[in-house]
Amino acid sequence: MHWFTGLFLFFLALVTILRLYLARRQIDSVREHRDEVPKPFAEDITLADHQKAADYSAARVRLGMLDTVVDTLVLLGWTIAGGLGLVLGFWGGLGLNAVVAGTAAGISVFFIVSLLSLPLSAYSTFTIEARFGFNRTTLGTFLGDLVKGWLLMALLGGPLIAAILWLMDQAGSKWWLYAWVVWTSFTLLLTWAYPTFIAPIFNKFTPLADEQLKQRIEQLMIRCGFRSKGIFVMDGSRRSSHGNAYFTGLGNNKRIVFFDTLINRLEPAEVEAVLAHELGHFRLNHVRKRMLLSMAIGLAGLALLGWLTLQPWFYSALGVVQASAAAALLLFIFVLPVFTFVFTPLSSWLSRRHEFEADAYAVAQSDASLLAIALVKLYRDNATTLTPDSLHSLFYDSHPPAPVRVARLQQIAGNA
Repeated sequence: MHWFTGLFLFFLALVTILRLYLARRQIDSVREHRDEVPKPFAEDITLADHQKAADYSAARVRLGMLDTVVDTLVLLGWTIAGGLGLVLGFWGGLGLNAVVAGTAAGISVFFIVSLLSLPLSAYSTFTIEARFGFNRTTLGTFLGDLVKGWLLMALLGGPLIAAILWLMDQAGSKWWLYAWVVWTSFTLLLTWAYPTFIAPIFNKFTPLADEQLKQRIEQLMIRCGFRSKGIFVMDGSRRSSHGNAYFTGLGNNKRIVFFDTLINRLEPAEVEAVLAHELGHFRLNHVRKRMLLSMAIGLAGLALLGWLTLQPWFYSALGVVQASAAAALLLFIFVLPVFTFVFTPLSSWLSRRHEFEADAYAVAQSDASLLAIALVKLYRDNATTLTPDSLHSLFYDSHPPAPVRVARLQQIAGNA
């Protein structure tokens, strides 16, 4: 066995065991506290709602454990068992141009990955989400979203893969630098285009009709120095009863979006507090910082790939006999997450820090107690667990745990 094969298998086993261990801790934590609502929430969340959240969280985590095992087996199939080599060999044997064959192989692989994940995705939507009263997705909508996703993958991902493969073959030893420029430009263009051209393919967006709420939001945006292309309500209830809000886009193409489910559940002042939090991310440059960090990581990753393409063992140790630009790119995409999983807590910590900063900004623009009330309603309606495991949260939670976040806001409100 090649040393890199052993290293890959070691890290894959380590990550799989760690993911399963964290999931088990999360299930144990929510079950242990299932029969008592935490004191800070006792007046606002009933025991029945708390138990529903515990059961819902446990069901989703159990499905995640199965997904972890399936992901591991699929990854072994693509690499050590030679799956990638078979797909690359099929397209390469048709006598096509290397870039065309590599692009077709890449799209085929991602299409197969999507098909393999379909059973668990369908089970999550039509069994777990339905069991807890969240699912509103019809089979037609589910299949329509799937086909639309495949078409977008081919139409958008195909040219990007082709451009990178062409650079890998034709741009010399510094191809990875040019590829980074292409990838960065593509990401910025996609971020700019998403609210206007891509999101409407899946959902309907209508201008906010509530004049009183619209006035509050416009005044808030003036205070925050935020300009957008409009305030829109998305038909989130078409697929799920979960509620959310976000702003999207780039430059002069930014939009504020509310799920219709959120608008129907919160009072106008509470909606304003939630939006103040979202605008905090904008005013504190969180989006820009994350994009710059992503670009820096992307540059480092492509530089590493540039070195790996020259190492024969990188291919043979991972089940690919014939080295090629497409083989290197696909192997890198599949294998990199195995070695970078240990850095997940750093990413989650940064995200939670930004959430605390956005909360502080929201408090300065609205009211801490209103934001706390809005969050508690969202936790209740979305069946968010109030008793997560601390280690699981350290790895996975992009937002501060509910008790920590609400306690902090209540303390600020009390001091005020």
